[in-house]
Amino acid sequence: MKYLGLDLGSRTLGIAKSDAMGLIASSYGVIRHQEEYSRLIDEVVRLVDLEKIDAIVLGFPKNMNNSIGPKGELSLKFKKELEKRLSIPIYLQDERLSTKSATDLLISGNVSRKGRKKVVDSVAATIILQTYLDKEK
Repeated sequence: MKYLGLDLGSRTLGIAKSDAMGLIASSYGVIRHQEEYSRLIDEVVRLVDLEKIDAIVLGFPKNMNNSIGPKGELSLKFKKELEKRLSIPIYLQDERLSTKSATDLLISGNVSRKGRKKVVDSVAATIILQTYLDKEK
């Protein structure tokens, strides 16, 4: 089963995908946007078709007290819009601290600040997807 991992941010959509067996997540890229969510939906639908994706794992940002804030509400809305266009499962994965983990990983790899800015959301999507895959084993 092939998965697509998504990290929805206010200006970027980080993307990761799994191998065909659904065991290993790898970074796929970043789509920059200006809160053009309908365009993002179109891009995700295109990627699902292009990569023959079987399921999507969408990062679900919760507050540290487990409540759902504005970013979490945005992810829920994005999930509903994807479900209208796709007939594959879309799972939510708690993504608390995924961007911080991605940043820490890139810093430990001596990636420059400029370099981190370009890939941090894709790495965060990879962490979100890999967390989900590991949980499902």
